[in-house]
Amino acid sequence: MNRNKREKEFYSLDVGDSTFTVLKRYQNLRPIGSGAQGIVCSAYDHNLERNVAIKKLSRPFQNQTHAKRAYRELVLMKCVNHKNIIGLLNVFTPQKTLEEFQDVYIVMELMDANLCQVIQMELDHERLSYLLYQMLCGIKHLHAAGIIHRDLKPSNIVVKSDCTLKILDFGLARTAATGLLMTPYVVTRYYRAPEVILGMGYQANAPEKPCAAFFLHVGTSDIDQWNKVIEQLGTPSQEFLMKLNQSVRTYVENRPRYAGFTFEKLFPDVLFPADSEHNKLKASQARDLLSKMLVIDASKRISVSEALQHPYINVWYDPTEVEAPPPLITDKQLDEREHTVEEWKDLIYMEVQDWEERTKNGVIRGQPASLGAAVSSSSQQYPSVSSSSVNDVSTNPTLASDTDSSLETASNTDPLGCCR
Repeated sequence: MNRNKREKEFYSLDVGDSTFTVLKRYQNLRPIGSGAQGIVCSAYDHNLERNVAIKKLSRPFQNQTHAKRAYRELVLMKCVNHKNIIGLLNVFTPQKTLEEFQDVYIVMELMDANLCQVIQMELDHERLSYLLYQMLCGIKHLHAAGIIHRDLKPSNIVVKSDCTLKILDFGLARTAATGLLMTPYVVTRYYRAPEVILGMGYQANAPEKPCAAFFLHVGTSDIDQWNKVIEQLGTPSQEFLMKLNQSVRTYVENRPRYAGFTFEKLFPDVLFPADSEHNKLKASQARDLLSKMLVIDASKRISVSEALQHPYINVWYDPTEVEAPPPLITDKQLDEREHTVEEWKDLIYMEVQDWEERTKNGVIRGQPASLGAAVSSSSQQYPSVSSSSVNDVSTNPTLASDTDSSLETASNTDPLGCCR
């Protein structure tokens, strides 16, 4: 593209302590979050005629780790296409050449809040069940391609007021096929599964723990976190202990033994909403699902596929969502790659150029069709999160109405959660 023509397509403005240089199609930028991963603004896209979120990656070429994460996030976002995974709408750089290349902007769907805010709301069983169903659909879709998120937590799970849920932030994701050891330290401690805390590695067939982990207590270290887990769930069996390496097993065996609590004690009925008249969803079903998810031994923990068939979840089951074709990862060496910063920079620049080529004239070529049409034509009635429809699920429950103010507050405090 002609240099002068390209320059005319962009404009700059200060956002907090950073300067955003974005395409002129994006207007009304408002900061909504910042952190180690980047700075996020909401904006109005005049081409798509919708609100979007623009994430400016923080110093992507500061070192090899930052560059590798930026590359990994970009490649995976370009590959994944599922209604429960955040959608990539655009990626661009204002720089004209590889030599000048230093900024990467990722444009995504704008959501209303992350799960941190939503779990503070008083939700009925329909909404709780539907949010869990979507979370499991998204995880299953990633696992089908061998992708392990590794940083799944409430701030990386976002929702809209119509109860649509999406998973985001793939900077720490890895493919299960890699033969490399995956470090546990990327995962926020109190969302680490027991096998990760104990150095046993990731179990790709098991639900990533945040589906249930936010019900447990927060530890100050891995040791403290493990102690809190066994105080609640009980000391694991000798069969499980024999799976640990010798030093870890010795430590665990020397800890006081705990009987743990029953799930009726951990999760009494008073913690749950009233039983549902419409879908017959009950506290006992929710508690049973939790009892199968919160199992220390991953080999005995309920799988994603099994959880999707659980009575508390399968009322929403739709094959077009659960069994969507897995994403095709174009870079077969995504995890094994080791490069200098300059080499990573070259690879990322090529990915940005590839996206620009694929999206010429507003058409994304080489990407599977969205599930939107199939989903909207389904006879299934979905909940939204609005209190006005709590007792009328047939009108599609939402997260709006009385909760509008909560979502508005959340949307002004990093609705994408991708900076945490």
